[in-house]
Amino acid sequence: MGNYTITTLGAATELLTLPLDKPLADWTDPRIVQLPRGISRHVVRFVRAQNQIFAFKEATTRYVVREHHLLRELAEASVPVVDAFGTVVDRSSHSNEHLDSLLITRHLPYSLPYRSLFTERSLPDLRSRLLDALAQLFVRLHLAGFFWGDCSLSNTLFRRDAGALAAYLVDAETGEMHPTLTYGQRHHDISIATENIAGELMDLQAGGYLGGEADAVEIAMALQPRYEQLWAELTDAEVYPSAESYRIEERVRRLNTLGFDVSEIGIKTEDAGQKLRFETHIVEPGHHARRVYALTGLRVQENQARQILSDLARFRAKWIDGVGHDIPEDLAARRWLDEKFYGVLSLIPAELRSKMPDAELYYEIGEHRWLMSERLGRDVGRPAAVEDYLRTVLSKLPDASVRILTEPITEEMPVITE
Repeated sequence: MGNYTITTLGAATELLTLPLDKPLADWTDPRIVQLPRGISRHVVRFVRAQNQIFAFKEATTRYVVREHHLLRELAEASVPVVDAFGTVVDRSSHSNEHLDSLLITRHLPYSLPYRSLFTERSLPDLRSRLLDALAQLFVRLHLAGFFWGDCSLSNTLFRRDAGALAAYLVDAETGEMHPTLTYGQRHHDISIATENIAGELMDLQAGGYLGGEADAVEIAMALQPRYEQLWAELTDAEVYPSAESYRIEERVRRLNTLGFDVSEIGIKTEDAGQKLRFETHIVEPGHHARRVYALTGLRVQENQARQILSDLARFRAKWIDGVGHDIPEDLAARRWLDEKFYGVLSLIPAELRSKMPDAELYYEIGEHRWLMSERLGRDVGRPAAVEDYLRTVLSKLPDASVRILTEPITEEMPVITE
């Protein structure tokens, strides 16, 4: 037996039975599983243990400890990142040979690397949705003071989010945390991302997944204007005539619509009180998701939350119209949860329900019902919509919570030691 020091967030006794004193590339443990993944410069293995999936990445102690700290710091700032679970350092083999350290992260359930988005069941207007998700991720990172330094599609995971995509940072080893970022730092980060994404899209195009007519460089360059527009909406100060103070409330509602809450509002008079300069301080994203959690107890992604709140508002309005008096929102939410949300999910067999998160499943069935009704010119009703969705869509999908592959593990790129 060799030596090592393992530090984890919580009990991890089953991980102690892994060959932690051997090079990661030499692991042959039967608990190793193969998942879809992006290109990595390091050896990475996925292990099923403690009823979940862990990713192990091998690198120098400097990189492992630093990346673990950055991932934890980003998570505390409510930035969407993979969950840093632990580290294994001071590793040596039974022959006292020095081994690189290991970073342990939890696998993100229901997530997909970018290649799977293009090669499996696709979203409409996938390229645009992919760039929108990346722009939102960059804004959230930069608001937290994080300079990524090596953004690429391979360093990002994506989750379906009620017709949109949500992007999660996977690899933070090149990142830097600052109190705030300068314009130059932000612009440089986006420039690096644009170049890397263009190359990855060219690779997809060479494999026949992007379309021969697509311009990979033009698609990648569309990231920056998306990012700049969202950044300006969230951070720019605005000057209004004093008589138009109502526009301050409109701006706050606009920010809430984008999914961000405002922690502080600064208003300064100018031109002898004739104008108002309005500045906002963003507290964190997740405005709609927090609202859904408060009403229903459901933990969902932001776009799923928007859809749920809209559905809940329609449900409540119909109830109010039927009884002729107001219904408290929390009471309507409890009834919606029982009758609508869980009413739909109860019609799905357990072996199929695990293929995607409950909120995404509920959204897709709603969309399927609407499309069926449009095609037939009448409301087909819940049971018929669910039955058709199960037969034509869900039964044909692989299990998206953990996508196990059968192909051999591909070779990694050379390991960077410093």
